Amino acid sequence: MTRILLVEDEENFREPLTLSLRRDGFEVVQAVDGVAAVEIFEAASAPGGCGPIDLVLLDLMLPRLSGTEVCRRIRRGSAVPIIVLSAKDSEVDKIVGLELGADDYVTKPYSYRELAARVNAVLRRSRVASLRQEEGLVLEAGRVVMDLGRHEVRVDAEVVAMPLREFELLELFLRHQDRVLTRRQIIDEVWGTDYVGDTRTLDVHVKRLRAKIEADPSRPTMLVTVRGLGYRLVPAPGT
Repeated sequence: MTRILLVEDEENFREPLTLSLRRDGFEVVQAVDGVAAVEIFEAASAPGGCGPIDLVLLDLMLPRLSGTEVCRRIRRGSAVPIIVLSAKDSEVDKIVGLELGADDYVTKPYSYRELAARVNAVLRRSRVASLRQEEGLVLEAGRVVMDLGRHEVRVDAEVVAMPLREFELLELFLRHQDRVLTRRQIIDEVWGTDYVGDTRTLDVHVKRLRAKIEADPSRPTMLVTVRGLGYRLVPAPGT
């Protein structure tokens, strides 16, 4: 059974959402503050724990430890999908959440149908990623090597941690080297054809990716912007 960690301090959001998720067949583990969330997540994956968490639904406004810090700590050692739930609706807040490594962002108040669609989409991509790992395929471009079997990325022979969404984005570029991919193509492939969120999300993830694979992220030579169209991964930077 898919295990979801729901981190939410407001009971009027937490309990109805838990009930709906369980009705849809998910196992839900609750945390009512940031410290508890980190402790539960780490304990679940430890030997003798209840088993790893498959998805985190994370409120940003939490007591004891903020949601942004929870996200940061989880990302130190895990690529588990994270969907941020927040009453904040500004573009800046969304970008901050995504830059911390969240895979998606849903603004309160939300309909359960919308949230369930996002949850299922993220889990579906996670399962596809797991199947691709079994292929044992290695993709390379310049200083970047992606080992799908190990779900591992190395840049200049050093392992670089990547959340699922960044991993998928880089995989897409590596599979289509030297081809211009339009913004719409990228969003359809990585976020899904039913994605209706802000396209600024793509720019945030490209920025995070560049920070990890470019020698100088402020002057990208590998993952370049094609003005008015989208992006292109240059196999040999400078060409």
